[in-house]
Amino acid sequence: MLEPTLIPKRKLPRYGFHTHTERLNGRVAMLGFIALLVLEFKLGHGVISW
Repeated sequence: MLEPTLIPKRKLPRYGFHTHTERLNGRVAMLGFIALLVLEFKLGHGVISW
């Protein structure tokens, strides 16, 4: 049996769950959380108060 000489390259789709988009989403979420903590520290109270 012969092995194929050409291995096809996979193209990543432009939408959906992928490692690079999930990594970017996680980094932006961490930056937003830190910004919220800094804002609460500067204001002296929570942003959402009941």
